[in-house]
Amino acid sequence: MLGSFNLLGFKDSTAKYRLTLFALTLLCYTVIIFVNVALILTIILEEKLHKPMYIFLCNLCFNSLYGTAAFHPKFLFDLLSNTHVISYAGCLLQVFFIYSYATTDFSILAVMSYDRYLAICRPLEYHSIMTKQKVALIVCFSRLVPMIFQAVVVIMTSKLILCGFQIEKLYCENWSLLKLSCYSTTLNNIVGFFVILLYCGHALFILCSYVQLIKSALNSKEGRGKFIQTCVPHLMCLFNVTIALLFDLMYSRYGSSSMAQSLRNFMAVQFLIIPPILNPVIYGLILTKIRRRMIHLCSVAYQRLELKRIV
Repeated sequence: MLGSFNLLGFKDSTAKYRLTLFALTLLCYTVIIFVNVALILTIILEEKLHKPMYIFLCNLCFNSLYGTAAFHPKFLFDLLSNTHVISYAGCLLQVFFIYSYATTDFSILAVMSYDRYLAICRPLEYHSIMTKQKVALIVCFSRLVPMIFQAVVVIMTSKLILCGFQIEKLYCENWSLLKLSCYSTTLNNIVGFFVILLYCGHALFILCSYVQLIKSALNSKEGRGKFIQTCVPHLMCLFNVTIALLFDLMYSRYGSSSMAQSLRNFMAVQFLIIPPILNPVIYGLILTKIRRRMIHLCSVAYQRLELKRIV
């Protein structure tokens, strides 16, 4: 068992511009925390938003905070450090948290597409199906199942005997650890491909849901209005997350070593930066109820600050 791993993603330009990268990363992480916490608090504080769609959105924002916390603090520390290492246990934990975040994102988006399908295609049955108990069960299911799968993947990886200690990325990920194995990783690869196929199934489910949604939207003005108001932001978030994860997956499995290190680094981390920022911004700007409530809360906070200054 190795004591620690060297993270080789910090070589070349990443090390040269580390102060600039530190400032940009700190800014990005601050924005991620602010926009996601703002949306979570808006939904919690506004009773009118205590509906399934907004609860699932709250879950999506919480997941962004969960996933980015596994990467950004360590990355910021490494940017200010001359040694870029991570312990064996820390590496396995980082693999678990980052990839359970990624798969949970997809699970939540699949749940949100089902919710929109029921709301638009089966509106009369919606409230009888989406009860408080079922919503709570779905939220737990969308979080626990990805965590169980990733726990299995990490436990299997922890059983491997490794013949190296260098990881060609800015953080730990499972494929990098498998490449360091002294022996065959066929069983690990089979499980990994099974997990990928499972989430391809999620994508197929989302696609089928949207085929039905588009059919319903074309048949009525009310359905068209609901589709534009609530499904367009969901589609934008889905596209955002899918492209980000595909970039990381293709880079991890088939990335070329001849590619510039800075480009490889960006491809490896963009799913931990772009979706967590854009998802709450997209929903905050497009969904009228959230936008109005956020503006109202900001104006109330501003008025209280002004009163304190006067007093």
